[in-house]
Formats: sequence, structure tokens, C-alpha cells
Amino acid sequence: MKPKLLTVAGARPQFVKASALSRAIDVSGALDEVLIHTGQHADENMSAVFFDELGIRSPKHNLGLAGGHAADMVGRMLPALAEVVRAENPDAVVVYGDTNSTLAGALAGAMLHLPVIHIEAGMRSFDRQSPEELNRIVTDRISSLWLCASHAAVAHLRDEGIRDDVHHVGDLMYDAVLFARAQLEARSNMLAGLNLKAGTYAVATLHRAETVDDTAQLTRAIDFLRAEARRQPVVFPLHPRTRKAIHAARLDTSALTLVEPAGYFDMQALIAGATLVFTDSGGLQKEAYFHRKPCVTLRDVTEWTETVDAGWNRLWTVVDWSTPRRDIPDFGTGDAGARCVSEIVQFLERTTT
Repeated sequence: MKPKLLTVAGARPQFVKASALSRAIDVSGALDEVLIHTGQHADENMSAVFFDELGIRSPKHNLGLAGGHAADMVGRMLPALAEVVRAENPDAVVVYGDTNSTLAGALAGAMLHLPVIHIEAGMRSFDRQSPEELNRIVTDRISSLWLCASHAAVAHLRDEGIRDDVHHVGDLMYDAVLFARAQLEARSNMLAGLNLKAGTYAVATLHRAETVDDTAQLTRAIDFLRAEARRQPVVFPLHPRTRKAIHAARLDTSALTLVEPAGYFDMQALIAGATLVFTDSGGLQKEAYFHRKPCVTLRDVTEWTETVDAGWNRLWTVVDWSTPRRDIPDFGTGDAGARCVSEIVQFLERTTT
């Protein structure tokens, strides 16, 4: 029998990564995969559309556990995930990135004495006030196999005393962008629908708790985008949480082009046609680079320091664009999925025989 992986996803960037890994698993034929959707992102435009567009197999288990504070969400996810893990009896649990679903999945696997495989391990912003940073740190401490998107992530783990079974594999999100890029013309009419021409607008997103749940920070971010809108149109796909917070704070967004959350292909089309990207999203920082678009990160720190060092990204507190732009070989050539599968197979051969 082939080893069974139980993969846990719950939010937009995880669906993107899961699509790339699942395609690589299917090509390899070496593993069986059971997908769990925690329900962290339950909105149709933040969840189901990604399964449909990216051809992800339907999750065998959908827990429907959206909403609430991070601590409450993880607390509800943990027993539900533990029940599924017991029922499925996998050889390992796979988690992606840094969401509440990541931490809950890792805890469920570790507490039931299963190897936890952390994809996109080792990323650090060094901001302990960020829930994503806490999720990364705790998940890495209880993982058994660490698959890293960059050499910086490998170095972070080494500095924390984690050295064995750490592998640089590249970035699954780059695999996904390459998959999408060849299909954009046929799969998206986003620009035509908004009467936009490539090279005439910027695109912006906001969703992180430290931005959206803090009225002062949200006001600062919206004011920043309104100032940019005096120079060029700013297309702003609104996360449901962000829309609710803007409405509650009665912020003026009339200068911005507000749209519903975009599906994967529509979002890639928006980025590909933009002059500039504004975001507090870790994933979108990378997607901007993959399309070779400059990005302003609407945060005071970033975990993706490679994009800053390479001149494609800057923090909103910095006005200097003088760093020469260069390619970032760390993210791979579109084979991160295959490399993940290879490392997982080798790890399971060593540890389960």
C-alpha cells in the first residue's frame, strides 16, 4: 500500500499550494492523499472558487469552522481535526504556511504521534505580535520534516537548532503561477469587465488581523491607498472581513475601485496587468514578484525578505526604490511540487519501515 498523507488546508494561499502539491502527487503515483478543508475561509469567493478553478479534488472532510478569534478558531479546529486524523489513520500530516489551520493541523498530528510535514517552513518576520508568526514558530517546533521555500528559511531553522530533515524545495506558489500564466487569456476577462488596460492601474489587498482589526491601522492603510489613487486607479478586491471593518469604521473608499474577492485566475490577471501591487499578504508579495511587478507591503515587517533584498518589494515605511532588481533563484523553476513529493517519499521510507 502507498503511504497516506492527510493534508490540511483552510485559506486561499493554502488552496493554491495544495493544488500544486496534489498535481505532483498524482504525477508521481507514490502517495495517497486525503484533503481536509477546515473551513477557515468559507466564503464562496475565498474557497470553493479555488477548488473549481485549480482542479483541486474535493476535500474528503470539510469541517466548516470559520470565524472567531485565532485562539477560539484553533480551539475548535483541534478536536475536529483529531477526530478525522484518528479515523483516517494516515502515515503523516501535511500543513502549509502560517494560518490557524496550519497550527491546528500540526497540533492534531503531533498529539496523535504522527509525523508533521511543514511546507513553507522556516519563514520569519520576527514580529511576535503577528498571529501568523506564532503559528509558524509553534508549527516548526513540533514538525518532523521541514520543506522550505528559500535558503533564508533554512537558515532561520538552523539558527533555532533545527537542522535534520530540513530541505530547500522552492515555492509551490510559483508552480501554481506558472500553471495559471499559460491559461490567463482563456480563463479570465477581469480587465475587460472592469474596463481596464494593462499598465494603467495598481491592485491592492488587505486582510491581516493586525491591519483590519485595528481601526487606526486600517485607517492608515486606506489613507495610503487613497493617496496612491490620485496617481492611478487602485483596484481593491475586498476580503469579507475587510469590507466589514471598513463599513464599521465608516472609512471613505470612494477613490478606490472596490470589487468582490477575485478568483485565482482573475487575481493573477489583475497582478499581471498592474503597474504596482499594494498588500499585507505574504502570498501576494511573492505573486507580484512571480509576475515581475513591484510591490509595496503595507506592513512594518515582512517574512519574505528575499523580495525586498532583490529590489521587487519594499515596506510602506520605506520610500527608496534604488535597490537594483534581480531574480530570486530560491523559489525554484516550477518544480517545487515534485521536490516536495520526493522528500516526503524518502522521509516516509526512512521513518515508517
